[in-house]
Amino acid sequence: MNLLIVITGMGVITYAIRLSMIVLSGQIQLNDQLQRALRYVPPAVLSAIIVPEMVQPGGTLDLSLGNERLLAGLIAIAVAWVTKNMIWTVATGMIALWILQAVGL
Repeated sequence: MNLLIVITGMGVITYAIRLSMIVLSGQIQLNDQLQRALRYVPPAVLSAIIVPEMVQPGGTLDLSLGNERLLAGLIAIAVAWVTKNMIWTVATGMIALWILQAVGL
């Protein structure tokens, strides 16, 4: 029962935080410098999630050419750089990962 109260409480807190930003979004004016800085939040968060999985696939650092995730990630980064298209980047990265895993480098 105690665990259910904690989970419910955290859900309510999370919902309240997100709702407050939605409700206050039209009433608060952010300066230009802050708006420019906030544009970098999604790539920074995504990088913080993805990069550890690329360089530490089994929990240990692996920067070798045998690391399929690292190679597929580098291919995806190159595609993102050239195309600037998220769908092509994700599709190419996944296909590269599947091929590299099938080959078994």
